[in-house]
Amino acid sequence: MSKQPLLEPIILSNTIQLNNRIVMAPMTRSRADNDERAPTEALHGVYYEQRASAGLIITEGSQVSKQAIGYINTPGIHSKAQVEGWKHVTQKVHDKGGKIFIQLWNVGRMSHPDFHNGELPLAPSAINPNSKSYTPAGFKDTVTPKAMTIEDIQTTVADFAKAAKNAVEAGFDGVEIHSSNGYLFHQFFNNASNQRTDQYGGSIENKARFLFEVLEAVKNEIPVERIGLRLNPSLHNAFGMTLDEETIPTFEYIVKQLNNYNLAYLHLSEPFTDVSDVPHAVTDIAKHFRPLYKGTLIINSEFDQEKGNAIIEAGFADMVAFGKLYISNPDLVERFKTNAPLAEWNEDTFYTPGKKGYIDYQFLDKKIKEKI
Repeated sequence: MSKQPLLEPIILSNTIQLNNRIVMAPMTRSRADNDERAPTEALHGVYYEQRASAGLIITEGSQVSKQAIGYINTPGIHSKAQVEGWKHVTQKVHDKGGKIFIQLWNVGRMSHPDFHNGELPLAPSAINPNSKSYTPAGFKDTVTPKAMTIEDIQTTVADFAKAAKNAVEAGFDGVEIHSSNGYLFHQFFNNASNQRTDQYGGSIENKARFLFEVLEAVKNEIPVERIGLRLNPSLHNAFGMTLDEETIPTFEYIVKQLNNYNLAYLHLSEPFTDVSDVPHAVTDIAKHFRPLYKGTLIINSEFDQEKGNAIIEAGFADMVAFGKLYISNPDLVERFKTNAPLAEWNEDTFYTPGKKGYIDYQFLDKKIKEKI
């Protein structure tokens, strides 16, 4: 392909110049295996630096508070040690000419008391997702969470604002609010997880209220042009989410309201599973939501080079996020440029500690560019 849309530059909200439209998707990698849950220069610093040729890197989900934790060895952005750890990462990426956003995360009920000194995780309503939580002792069944009080909600809004402030201190170019994949925001959106009767439940507007309160708080700490937001509208029978007749209208409402904000981007996921026979589902997310959103649109989930170029060429997205391909191909941009073969990933090392399967994937020239 002589000219690839994926390789064209783009400017986010007339603020952030990107060299290409290839995004490194946020991916949990569970390498923060230290008491502080802090990223390290030797692992996280090298990992993200190796992939700095991406137009934009979005980090793995990083919890905004201790209460937000739900997986082992995931880094946070709520303590001084974590901020200092991330400074090494952002500096390395910037030294290579890259741009990097941090994904702000609260898993809500997709957690376990083992992470909270025996206390219940918080959620919109006391409804068990009947899923699994990956704890230090291995997978355990999720529990019925504690329904959040108004004070709990207000505290969580403040947690996201503080995390955004910390992200600025750590040197990030922006933040992505992780309002997707069955985690806390998504739990507010979905009738299967939100049965509140106050201002945060019932109507579509009420179910979206928490998200917009967080967005308002976050933009007080970082310019709105440096905020992205992720949604997964057709998630079904995963992470405790169940799609019903109100699901897509809820996301349509949210997306239309987001036009009132000059966000860096909206990041959407295509369905994780086959929803072609699911009533009320949308099978083609980018095509459905592109006409509704006026800003920069990133699309994600199982794209390859050909499909990524095609969807931008068709006008249904402006950028494409790649996940697993970035695990095993740190020089993905260079490989796309030359139509080079792609390396295969090893799923056995996706979430294991240490450098194996993390920073030891080789570049096109067969040499590791960083000391390992």
